Amino acid sequence: MSRISRNIESGSLLVSQPFMMDTNFKRSVILITDHDDEDGSVGFVLNKRIHMSINELIGDFPEFEATVYYGGPVATDTIHYIHDCGDILEESVEIKPGLYWGGNFDKLKFLVRNKLIQPINIRFYIGYSGWSTGQLYDELDFGSWLTAEFDLNYIFNKNEISLWSQVLHNKGNTYTVLAQIPEFVSLN
Repeated sequence: MSRISRNIESGSLLVSQPFMMDTNFKRSVILITDHDDEDGSVGFVLNKRIHMSINELIGDFPEFEATVYYGGPVATDTIHYIHDCGDILEESVEIKPGLYWGGNFDKLKFLVRNKLIQPINIRFYIGYSGWSTGQLYDELDFGSWLTAEFDLNYIFNKNEISLWSQVLHNKGNTYTVLAQIPEFVSLN
């Protein structure tokens, strides 16, 4: 398949192949938030929850019951956020209509403190997933990833455990069979 037909862009989804063994990406769904053929790609794993609160990670953050996720193995000392509040959070970068990445952090804290942003509107990520120029295409050619259509419900889906299977099932055809492969083949 040629690179042109891959159509990787901001808002694209990557779904790991069922037998990927890399623990960073095993059974993961990644939202690409930035892609450029010359500069590479950035994305966030959507379905690997971390059992920590944002208040445990950022001491001066207003009390907030938002979910925190593992975004990927790059820069795990950074925190990022994806949200649907770009109309009120300055400096947000639009990924797809109605979906944004980042924004002014002080304004975010103000909006949270004043309950203008609720936990249902935002997801926090520790670290990110990144690919250098051409690396993502090489991984696609190798067969590490499948691409999938984006659906806003995937971002704020509360059942991240089944997200990988759900995305494959929604692709249809033979992917519905892949979606049913047990994580541990010995359970088969």
